Amino acid sequence: MTRVGVVVVAGGSGSRMGRPKQFLPLGDATVVERSLRCFLSLPEVEAVVVALSEADRRERGSGLAGGRVRVVAAGSTRMGSVRSGVAALPPGLDVVAVHDGARPLVTPEIVRAVAAEAVRMGAAVAAVPVKDTLKRSEPGSTLVAGTPERALHWAAQTPQAYRREILAEALARFPDDAEATDESQLVERLGRPVALVPSSGENFKITTPEDLLMAEAILESRAGGRRWPRAGFGFDIHRLVPGRKLWLAGVLVPHGKGLLGHSDSDAVLHAACDAVLGALGLGEIGLAFPPSDPRFRGLDSRQIVAHTLARVSEAGGEVLHLDCTLIAEEPKLSPHYAAMRESLAALFHLPIARASLKAKSHEGLGAVGRGEAIACHAVATVLSR
Repeated sequence: MTRVGVVVVAGGSGSRMGRPKQFLPLGDATVVERSLRCFLSLPEVEAVVVALSEADRRERGSGLAGGRVRVVAAGSTRMGSVRSGVAALPPGLDVVAVHDGARPLVTPEIVRAVAAEAVRMGAAVAAVPVKDTLKRSEPGSTLVAGTPERALHWAAQTPQAYRREILAEALARFPDDAEATDESQLVERLGRPVALVPSSGENFKITTPEDLLMAEAILESRAGGRRWPRAGFGFDIHRLVPGRKLWLAGVLVPHGKGLLGHSDSDAVLHAACDAVLGALGLGEIGLAFPPSDPRFRGLDSRQIVAHTLARVSEAGGEVLHLDCTLIAEEPKLSPHYAAMRESLAALFHLPIARASLKAKSHEGLGAVGRGEAIACHAVATVLSR
């Protein structure tokens, strides 16, 4: 099996995007993390080196490094970053592939095809035939100076792969070259052949905001189609009794009474879970945790949340937002809002801005109004196919 090392160049500032594009969220990961996933899925890839700016290395490097991944400081130019990355690779590799950290949709098939051609020819570049008619202009002019023959031109992508000794020779021979926009230009100047490997138009570079939208659409298509938001409603009520702990949203609230029930009776988490399950038509928590089953006596409701999220994941869904309203006369809950909201967000893997929690009184009406019970209403928004 060919032994492959990869250098992921991710030191750009993202000037056209307004922020570093390699760290923009794309689905459940960042752009650069999606690139890494592809390479780390291949057993022949023995090591991956990510070149980051010094600021990004300090702030984000520890989140990327580990296992087969090492993080190094990027150079001031692309070639400088490539040199830093190649120097950090372990010895004994047959092929070195260089990849843009802002190309998150690369596939294992493309990587393997480029690596195999590099073994055969010495150097290989993923590329696609140009689809648009090309126009040439003179420097500084917007006037058409010619129309090249489109059939002769390809748009270069990454990965670009090389037998290690060839890339090392090219980098050593042209140490001061700061103008090259990819490594294959240096290999060409050595007089060595560089093979073009047909790639995919999906393997594009995230450069502008619309690129990110296209990437999200492609990921949705690869996963089976577009996901749509669905809403679900949940409700729970428990009697307040002495001698029980009061758990709400996974937070232990100091009070002389707690909620009576088979589990820890966390009305917020129960209502929230039923809302999430309802959005996907998956029933309610009592089906998985029947109150008649002694195994679930005193059950920590955080385990019910974990079960609910597992069901959502199996269904290809994603919880987007929770809005919970507690109804209680006692205790006073406003001092606990922040802790309960933070807990709710953490348990459902949501940013704090997408987890809402508030409380209302029942104006003295009914069992809740008399302070005999606490109820909770919940609305969940879930993304699903």
